[in-house]
Amino acid sequence: MEIIELLTPAYEAAWLPWAVQYFFLIGICTTTALTAVACAFTGPHSKSARLLPALVVLLASSAVAAPVSLLADLHQPGRFWHFYAHFTPWSWMSLGAYLLPVFVTLSLAFCLLWWLGRSGWLRVVAVLLAFSALSILVYTGMEVMVVRSRPLWNTIFLPINFALTGWLATLGGILLVARWLPGGVKALPLPLLRRLGVVAVIALALCTSAWIVMGLMGHDQSFIAATRLFDSFPAWRMSFAGSVFTGAGIVVLLSRPPRVLGGSRYSLMAALVMMAAAWIFRWIVFMSVQGVPKYGAGLYLYSMPLGGDGLMGIVGVFGLWAALLAVLTYLLERYPTRTSRSYAPLAVAGN
Repeated sequence: MEIIELLTPAYEAAWLPWAVQYFFLIGICTTTALTAVACAFTGPHSKSARLLPALVVLLASSAVAAPVSLLADLHQPGRFWHFYAHFTPWSWMSLGAYLLPVFVTLSLAFCLLWWLGRSGWLRVVAVLLAFSALSILVYTGMEVMVVRSRPLWNTIFLPINFALTGWLATLGGILLVARWLPGGVKALPLPLLRRLGVVAVIALALCTSAWIVMGLMGHDQSFIAATRLFDSFPAWRMSFAGSVFTGAGIVVLLSRPPRVLGGSRYSLMAALVMMAAAWIFRWIVFMSVQGVPKYGAGLYLYSMPLGGDGLMGIVGVFGLWAALLAVLTYLLERYPTRTSRSYAPLAVAGN
């Protein structure tokens, strides 16, 4: 009997967990911006407008925390400066160095104008913010998709999934942030929020179905690569089963009546599951896919360090984001706008 031994080496990952944090936060930030823009063009006492306090807090905190995680992923200031000193328009990363500061500036301007109650200027900035948010969604998706050496990344469905899972995390973030705002979770238009969550899950299911159909027709190499991984490695089969289970779980959580969804513990559980699903998707896309060798058999071994390039980096970014959320919710409660003072009682009276 012949014994064949396969040695799987340890390797340095090109994308560190900092990238997972950045793509998670920028996904929330962009989809929050688009949702806030849509709400800004509704009436001041509409159900959609009642989402704005939570959206503004979520947008401002993510717009600050996301670039911090990106700068940390670049490792050194020299790499950041290189994008401006040597502009390469054919590189999505180089384009992103110009698109991201514009988006962050417009996001913070939108939040400030809403806080000050300048509705006229708010809508002007909202239009610009919508285009800027779309540009960031395209740039963040394309800078990963264009890597042809990774078939699992090189698919048009990846940017779409980034956007849809980011929107799912945004809806979960609304449930989370609203806990510390006037009126609490019950001040939200829970039937509307529930419908939006179900729409996001259905859109993800349709996107997955389209990916499978295109793959079976031989038009998407990422599906073929994924099929090989599912056939060969139990961990990837578990990931697929976990995705299906999580999607079904989110639908079940959101299918409960508004009075149940508005409960303190239930809304917290729903928020964390929705946000965790988006984060885990990005971890699989970046860290797990990098464990697949471009040539050869087996999987690379990756051991996450405990320092700044690993666990402490993840905890640090979440800590920064949580601190920003805490400060902004405190300021909104301490110095509320006329709109945020009036919407909560009306909402609680008739959700």
